[in-house]
Amino acid sequence: MVKHKFAPGDRVIAVADRSNDNQRSGVYTIIRALPLAGRGYQYRAKSALDTHERVLDEDLLRPAND
Repeated sequence: MVKHKFAPGDRVIAVADRSNDNQRSGVYTIIRALPLAGRGYQYRAKSALDTHERVLDEDLLRPAND
């Protein structure tokens, strides 16, 4: 069984998604993992810069090396 790569509290770097204008690159903190959807694993995450929460696709995330 495949599981989410990240857990709540993890800091990640999101890379820009050219197909989604709402996806902004930068550092985020994972708030919670979302159930498996048609696009694969996703997360609710809060931006370190503007404190907005967004839904991010797992394949566009990398661990942040703090």
